[in-house]
Amino acid sequence: MTFLTIIVAVLGFVMVAGLGMAFAGGGDAKTVKRTQAISGPSRDRNARTKPAANEPGARRKQLLKSLKEQERQQRKAQLTLGARLQQAGLSITVTQFWVVSGVFGGVLLLIMLLLRQVIWVDLGVPFVAALGIPRWVVGFLATRRTKAFTEAFADAIDVIVRGIKSGLPVHDCLRIISHESPAPLGPEFQRLVENLAVGLTMDQAMEQMYERMPTNELRFFSIVLAIQQKTGGNLAEALGNLSAVLRARKLMREKIKALSSEAKASAFIIGSLPPAVVGLISVTAPAYMGVMFSDPRGKLMLLGGVIWMAMGIFVMRKMINFKF
Repeated sequence: MTFLTIIVAVLGFVMVAGLGMAFAGGGDAKTVKRTQAISGPSRDRNARTKPAANEPGARRKQLLKSLKEQERQQRKAQLTLGARLQQAGLSITVTQFWVVSGVFGGVLLLIMLLLRQVIWVDLGVPFVAALGIPRWVVGFLATRRTKAFTEAFADAIDVIVRGIKSGLPVHDCLRIISHESPAPLGPEFQRLVENLAVGLTMDQAMEQMYERMPTNELRFFSIVLAIQQKTGGNLAEALGNLSAVLRARKLMREKIKALSSEAKASAFIIGSLPPAVVGLISVTAPAYMGVMFSDPRGKLMLLGGVIWMAMGIFVMRKMINFKF
């Protein structure tokens, strides 16, 4: 009887222990399931919130990348001859430009043949002049036109700011600038208004305007307009701040010009002194200087002197030319 009682007690203990382990295991499975159910959405939420947290940084990087790509393409396009002709405000085509350059070179060739110089001088001088002088004239006209545009651009932005504050739309402000501003600012804004009227977007019209007038000030203006169209905000305040920045840049540019004026005057005097001395000696003592023009060795020395003077002037120009 005692032995039977012990066996029943052992079996009861095993049964209770098995039931306890079964319920405990099920509880752990439920606990694991509950933990996964609770932690899963949190992880999903974290996975969803992380890209959202990183979205402004990614958008900023994408914007900077696109701006750099656009700037690289625009610089490549601005180096072409057609772009330089547009920037200079000339209505001729590239073909017409090369025709004019060829005629100019032909006239110089006839002049050199009449002077009866050395053959390489007769051929070299017209060739170099035909390639260099017309392009220099186009570059000079483009630089002067760009400078005139930049000088009046801050006033145009102030017109837009006052028009927006008084309730006028941006297109009406642009139309006022096109009618009231002097050249080249007025004609450029007139073409901008015409492009907007035929259906181009503001970004497309500003890109075409930037191709004709590649200035940093115009790029800043187009970026402000693009950001305002996409994100909204107070356009008058943004353009007012841009106008203040442009006027500060202009003031700094004038200050740099004043500080570098002495170095520019010195470079001009040093560069013009040797030709002036040669001209004075040729007038006062023609026989003394005539050997340099008649003897082949003298011509070679003159050529070397011209090359070295050109290199020196180029180096001095790079030293005093501040990009701002």
